[in-house]
Amino acid sequence: MTERTARRRIVTNMSLSLDGRYAAPDDPLDMGWVMPYAVTDVARDHLAGIREPATTVLLGRVNAEGFLGFWPTVIEMEGADPRDVGFAKWLVDTDKVVLSSTLEEAPWERTTIVDKPTAEVAEDLRTTEGGDILVLSSGSVIKALLAADKVDRLALTIFPVFLGGGPRLFDDGLPVGHWTLVSQAAGEHGTLALVYDRVR
Repeated sequence: MTERTARRRIVTNMSLSLDGRYAAPDDPLDMGWVMPYAVTDVARDHLAGIREPATTVLLGRVNAEGFLGFWPTVIEMEGADPRDVGFAKWLVDTDKVVLSSTLEEAPWERTTIVDKPTAEVAEDLRTTEGGDILVLSSGSVIKALLAADKVDRLALTIFPVFLGGGPRLFDDGLPVGHWTLVSQAAGEHGTLALVYDRVR
């Protein structure tokens, strides 16, 4: 048995508007503003790149319901982009941890429901065997991890639209720290994909 030399990385992924919002002000669940950009090559390639090293997905309940209600249907969707099918299959087959104080049991396969503080759950997962722990677009989860300085890799797609309001990902009072840019790509419609690693 080989000795593990490093703790698992916490990797967060979020789509942001150019004015720093991750949801529209009038309907936080409406992701219509994302769709023209999420289907670009740079956005799809970005998602494929960050999911490959990940063996666990960490989600809030609302995002879990959205992701796991939609993505499995893509697997059999006629004409679906192979990158989308690959992501859908990966999501179904990967271990998922859903943070919830209201769900008692998981309606999805390979899913564990946990009712504990976000940073504590992330730290518990870090001590287990496996690849990256990927947090997909769960704003409240990512904000809690940033506030606790638990994020090791910050992946962002920036879409060239102003939402004019709505929740921001980066609140005042976050821990002071430095990040290094490890990859960047620009694509159709001005979409940017950026990945930063926390310097510790």
